Amino acid sequence: MEYAKTLWGTIKEDFEVILQKDPAINSKIELFFNYPGLIALVHYRFAHSLYNRGFKVLARVIMGITQWLTNVDIHPACKIGHRVFIDHGIGVVIGETAEIGNEVTIYQGVSLGGVSLERVKRHPTIGDNVIIGAGAKVLGNIVVGSHSKIGANSVVIHSIAPNSTAVGIPAKAVIKGNSDDLDKIPDISYQLFCYIYKRLEILQKDSPFNQERLEEINDLNKVYKEFLKVIQQFS
Repeated sequence: MEYAKTLWGTIKEDFEVILQKDPAINSKIELFFNYPGLIALVHYRFAHSLYNRGFKVLARVIMGITQWLTNVDIHPACKIGHRVFIDHGIGVVIGETAEIGNEVTIYQGVSLGGVSLERVKRHPTIGDNVIIGAGAKVLGNIVVGSHSKIGANSVVIHSIAPNSTAVGIPAKAVIKGNSDDLDKIPDISYQLFCYIYKRLEILQKDSPFNQERLEEINDLNKVYKEFLKVIQQFS
């Protein structure tokens, strides 16, 4: 795909991508009132241009005001590609040395943060066509490969290969290969909850050990085996 080469052309793409990707929008007027991520991104485009021209303090002031208006914190020095969609936007943080590719979707509460206090590349690099779920934290000078997906509330501290789906704390790739079926992502917390609930249910019963009790224990073992199977995907 050919992308705009001018500042205004890039901003036009920022508006167009929402019209194409968000089924909730009904009117172009909503773009100016209901999309803080878009407002923050447009302000960033101007601030980034000023920052690169040496007006660093002015650029920081602009993004400081933008943070107050939108609750989106973007450092003007970071690099953000074309057609990036910051959906909902509230609580998004993008650090100084972060780099974001083209066609990236970022949901609310995402942090692209650093883990170092040194003046080095300390924030993540996000490839093209990446989706980062709500509340995910991507930390450090790592790379999230193109066409990857990061599950909601995951904490990514290691690089993720392209065409992967990563979840967990710390996040690990559970699906390798380009897949849109996010329902296949295993839920460890749910599996563990099922096992504990079933075990407590059996222990609370006063019935003697009989065939019915044996069947319940066998069912419990099946739940536990399913939990172990999910855990092994993260080992």
